[in-house]
Amino acid sequence: MATNATMEAADIVVVVVYFILVLGIGFLAMRKANQGTVSGYFLAGRSMNWAAVGASLFVSNIGSEHFIGLAGSGAASGFSVAAWEFNALLLLQLLGWVFIPVYIQCGVYTMPEYLSKRYGGRRLKVYFAALSLVLYIFTKLSVDLYSGALFIQESLGWNLYLSIILLIAMTAVLTVTGGLVAVIYTDTIQAFLMIAGALCLTGISFIKVGGLEGLRTKYMQASPNITAILLSSPNLTYSASCEHHLHPKPDALKILRGPKDPDLPWPGFLLGQTPASIWYWCTDQVIVQRVLAAKNIGHAKGSTIMAGFLKILPMFIIVIPGMISRVFFADELACISPEHCMEVCGSAAGCSNVAYPRLVVSLMPVGCRGLMMAVMIAALMSDLDSIFNSASTIFTLDIYKMLRKEASSKELVITGRLFVIFMVTISIAWVPVIIEMQGGQMFYYIQEVCDYLTPPVAAQFLLGILWHRCNETGAFWGGVVGLSLGALRLILGFVYREPHCDQPDKRPSFIKDIHFMYVAAFLFWVSALVIVVVSLYTPPPEKEQIGTTTLWGLKQRRKQKTPEIEQGKEDLNNLNLLDHTTENGNGVVGEKTFHGHQNKLNSTDCNNENTQSTSSYIIPAHSPLQNGCYNLSEARLENEGEMREGKDVEGGEECHFGREGVLMENGKCMNIFECICGLQEKSSQTQVITAQEQEKIVDELLYEPPGTKMILNTLLVLICSIGIFLFGYFSL
Repeated sequence: MATNATMEAADIVVVVVYFILVLGIGFLAMRKANQGTVSGYFLAGRSMNWAAVGASLFVSNIGSEHFIGLAGSGAASGFSVAAWEFNALLLLQLLGWVFIPVYIQCGVYTMPEYLSKRYGGRRLKVYFAALSLVLYIFTKLSVDLYSGALFIQESLGWNLYLSIILLIAMTAVLTVTGGLVAVIYTDTIQAFLMIAGALCLTGISFIKVGGLEGLRTKYMQASPNITAILLSSPNLTYSASCEHHLHPKPDALKILRGPKDPDLPWPGFLLGQTPASIWYWCTDQVIVQRVLAAKNIGHAKGSTIMAGFLKILPMFIIVIPGMISRVFFADELACISPEHCMEVCGSAAGCSNVAYPRLVVSLMPVGCRGLMMAVMIAALMSDLDSIFNSASTIFTLDIYKMLRKEASSKELVITGRLFVIFMVTISIAWVPVIIEMQGGQMFYYIQEVCDYLTPPVAAQFLLGILWHRCNETGAFWGGVVGLSLGALRLILGFVYREPHCDQPDKRPSFIKDIHFMYVAAFLFWVSALVIVVVSLYTPPPEKEQIGTTTLWGLKQRRKQKTPEIEQGKEDLNNLNLLDHTTENGNGVVGEKTFHGHQNKLNSTDCNNENTQSTSSYIIPAHSPLQNGCYNLSEARLENEGEMREGKDVEGGEECHFGREGVLMENGKCMNIFECICGLQEKSSQTQVITAQEQEKIVDELLYEPPGTKMILNTLLVLICSIGIFLFGYFSL
């Protein structure tokens, strides 16, 4: 619905400058990134520092559905929705200290790939990949599109579908051309924009409402004036059964509430919602892919700590502004009947979702309103580019590779980008469906769907990492049982929809009275029980399956092996020296150096006849040797035969890599399409490494200097203490 707000010239300038900035950074990252390889496009070459990854974690999670959903639930039910943010603060540390070291040790791109390595076979890998793509479409992508459209429509009055198509197109261009490097760098800029704009609105809102104490008092009095509304709209009808929706709940100023609370029962949250949230924060591709892009384990842990501190902000910059919006617009947000809600916001289920955009339009001055418009666009694009990139990673490396085992690195990258285009098409077609499906509180809709489908996945990952006796048969049947029960409950939930407040509730008691968090708890613990029982009654997993994919294997590695860190650094420095020697134009590589690294370099180069020529053993400038470590996953792909050989004969012509790693054919550069996409096929001589070298590289990635380790552990205790304190402070 259109509002009286109009875009001033200053607002338009802010939005235009934002778009230029983001697209410029994306294309710059495209040109500089090592994105012609699978690791470069999907894992940013494992070259990101803790600050960039931490900011990307925060922005990838805080999308437009958070600004709309968190603020809307804050307006409807108070502080309770902030529990997810404080819980995430703690679960991020579980990711950094427990899950990521195991993921690094076994060298994976995707979470379905981890399941395949941990348990063996294909069925768990396909199961998780398909479930992830379904969840991306029905809970992330679809909700993001609707929430972004709702904000644009509410604040600017733009055409709904035209705005969405333009935003999706810009996001797709950014992701298709730049890969994960572009996503992470633009996320860093967008994190600053989001926090700055939201803090500005929070400051203005707090001043007008009288601070936190003023909010506590005024929010509890924020009820609509029923008489005035009926007088202004005589055609409206009002039912007394809707009255309990009109007044703030008695415990609205608490986060954790009683066991029978309809919003957040504390036993359900601790026993059901927390395990379900482990799926998102520790096994979801969008989140894990960003942490895997960190340089090493120290940067990975630092990024989760930084993201944990940033997760404190949504309580104050999203949830509380949503509550303030109810104080100022109680007659509109707490609409008195379905007809009134349709008149206010176009949704009969309720209007709390318009709390944040209504506050922006009413309170922000000219110029700052444009800033907030840019913030919302940033949130939408960040979430969309995260979904597009991660979904294309799962499809390409876990489904397409299974169908085409001999696919080259170039083919995999192109397939990933084509799948992004497919996702764009699906998302645009899904917009009208989302408008019909969304309920009164968007954020709770997301959580409810996820809580019915993801607890079995959390059980599979947790037991797979923590318990080395867990096997594939147990994990599979635990997932089948849990997913079947959860899908049945989800279908029943769609069949027996919650009626509007002016209609009687005839749903069965087990649908109406049992909170979805209790269902999540039941699904998690039943799935875990099935996994344990079946695993104990079937043969244990092979030792090779648990050596690198479990916490037990990680501990055994540290106990039984004495890592030669310094020797590994020396070997890698020698490789770098070889690289520099070649780049500086020294056409002769010493016999000792060459034979010392003969096991690293493959002699299948185009000109393998001259073993000392520069063209034979060039390591391109954008080689997988980044930040002192070889990319394990790319080496893994090479060992599996999934990378092409360095010799690419096309029409009888041989191929050579130029000085900057750009493929040359007959002395000419690659065609325009490949230059735009940044595809750079690597010769196999830069891909093959020995198993011994892989061990040294893992040691490098997992090594933490004593001083760094002490600092990280101190910060871990600090951030966990802050999270527990915030839970207690806002629950008492």
